[in-house]
Amino acid sequence: MEEEDKRVIREECIKLLRDVGCEERVIGHSVAVSELALEFACRYYYGRVDEKLIFRGALLHDIGRSRTQGIDHGFVGGEVAKALKLDGRVVRIIQRHVGAGITADEAKEHGLPQEVDLMPRTMEEKIVTHADNLIDGVRRTSIEHEIAHLKAKLGVTHPSIKRMAALHKEVTGLSVQV
Repeated sequence: MEEEDKRVIREECIKLLRDVGCEERVIGHSVAVSELALEFACRYYYGRVDEKLIFRGALLHDIGRSRTQGIDHGFVGGEVAKALKLDGRVVRIIQRHVGAGITADEAKEHGLPQEVDLMPRTMEEKIVTHADNLIDGVRRTSIEHEIAHLKAKLGVTHPSIKRMAALHKEVTGLSVQV
């Protein structure tokens, strides 16, 4: 992607995040996620994915944090993005980026609409999701660190742990032990 395109997209998205009330820490995190997501796209999928979509989706992935800090921020962010009439592909990135995805059953457990399946499907969605998993605040972290964190938080048998490892392998081609 051309530097001028990146600059324009970054400025548009940051303005939008500020306009809806996102805190600067959320914006900083989103910029860090966008940089890693674009790095993944270029390193592993050059010419085979929509880099502009990935960059825009990564910058806007946490727009729902303008309304909630809970696990529902992806779903809520999708609603915000729909109200702003954003591209449906960006809406789906926002909705599906949490963890390694949220199944319909898990969504119901968390109080989201039962029929909502929030699993990333396209490679663009998967790249943004995985980049978000590997950014803690504005700092890059490792897949091993994130899996250890999930095990401590959710228990060693939670299905999202295997999903995160599988997502890492799909996006990067690298295996991680769980």
